[in-house]
Amino acid sequence: MKTCIFLPPVRKPTGGVTVLRQIADILHQSGRTACLVARDRTGWRPEGLADAAPVLDWEELSLTPKDIWLVPEGWVNALAPGLEARARCFSYVQNWAYLFSSLPPGVTWARLPASFLTVSEPVAHFVRESTGRDSLILRPGIDRSIFHAPESKPAGKPCIAFMPRKNKSLAAQIRAVFENRNGPDRARWLEIEGMDTYGVAEALRSAHIFLMTGFPEGCPLPPLEAMACGCLPVGFTGLGGWDYMRQAQNKPRFSPWWPVRHVPWSGNGLWCADGDVLDAGLCLEEAVGWIEADATQFDTALKAGQQTADAYSTDMQRENVVRIWEELEK
Repeated sequence: MKTCIFLPPVRKPTGGVTVLRQIADILHQSGRTACLVARDRTGWRPEGLADAAPVLDWEELSLTPKDIWLVPEGWVNALAPGLEARARCFSYVQNWAYLFSSLPPGVTWARLPASFLTVSEPVAHFVRESTGRDSLILRPGIDRSIFHAPESKPAGKPCIAFMPRKNKSLAAQIRAVFENRNGPDRARWLEIEGMDTYGVAEALRSAHIFLMTGFPEGCPLPPLEAMACGCLPVGFTGLGGWDYMRQAQNKPRFSPWWPVRHVPWSGNGLWCADGDVLDAGLCLEEAVGWIEADATQFDTALKAGQQTADAYSTDMQRENVVRIWEELEK
């Protein structure tokens, strides 16, 4: 049995594409036959990585009924070679928002002989409730050798890091709410944009708070990376974030209505409903107050964040991938 993973035609690696590459590499390094399959010769391909899974061109793809053909959820048409070969086809749902977006007219998931992998418990719940089908959960991982907390944070005003590319206008509204209530000088702001992985980690280590403005999300990595680097995350969850996000507020204004799995860590952030800029601004104000008062809630949340980040390390991702494939091989 070999596993072939569709590599979407992108010019640079996104978070979702990076996870696909990681899965292929983990399977290859575990002694299994695995490869990435590129649709476009001009698209991005992982190069220069030690012991990486091979990358095949689309024309080189050859599948049998015993093989696995894995395609991310936004590329339904790419399932075609696997369906034609009667291979074991999987749609890997990394973001619930794209589950139905690329289905051809008149086609439903019920008509496609494909199974689901999902990136988190909330996404699995979304798939189950919307299609009636269960899925295996394959979570992403962060490199804890890159994303780790510093010995100490910079002194002075609390620093709030954020990523402008994630709902930029909402980030501006949240900042406006915060500054209109607290003045422009109560906190410093740090934009994280145009940086490589190491630059992002360094920037997060220089900040005290990470403002999460992204949604929808399947299992968002930026808040995990922020926790790993010793930041308190505040803001939106994208639905999928509730796989690991837990409320650190004593009286939160928002709580999820869907099932939330048990986890061994306590509250690791101040979370609000997606798009609720007022609540996000108020949560941000509360987080800054914790830092200024040297509150125990802040240290407790940071410790929970470290525990959370450890549970989503690349080592844990590797165990997750191997365990699922052992199940598929039975």
